[in-house]
Amino acid sequence: MACFLVPAAEAVVTTIITKIIKAKEKEEKVKISFSDGIVEETTKIKFSTKLGWLNKLLWGGSALLAFEHIWHGEVVPFFPFLTAVKNGETADMLAEMESAGVTMAVLVTAIWVCMLIVSNIIEKRALREVKLTKEAL
Repeated sequence: MACFLVPAAEAVVTTIITKIIKAKEKEEKVKISFSDGIVEETTKIKFSTKLGWLNKLLWGGSALLAFEHIWHGEVVPFFPFLTAVKNGETADMLAEMESAGVTMAVLVTAIWVCMLIVSNIIEKRALREVKLTKEAL
């Protein structure tokens, strides 16, 4: 009925937070020395970029869910837009938003947290390998 509104609301909030963080964030540069003597400078992945991953997951999922609800006639292009409100099933709609919508939003956020953990492990491993290579010289 309207479960897609919960992840969409989270997406709105995280989009605003991303824009605020991006305005205040500075690049963190890291120098990398390779075994052949070449030194390169790179940047770590910014948190605003990582938060952008969550935005894309939430907006994409919400769009797909909204399309599915439109396909089944639960969302219509005229007021009140949700057929559950028109048919007096508002309590059922809110219950679905509370159960399915919140569950989906939490699940997507949990998957994003796993993505952050993997990303941080990869970044730390790359820096550790560079330090080991540097020490070997």
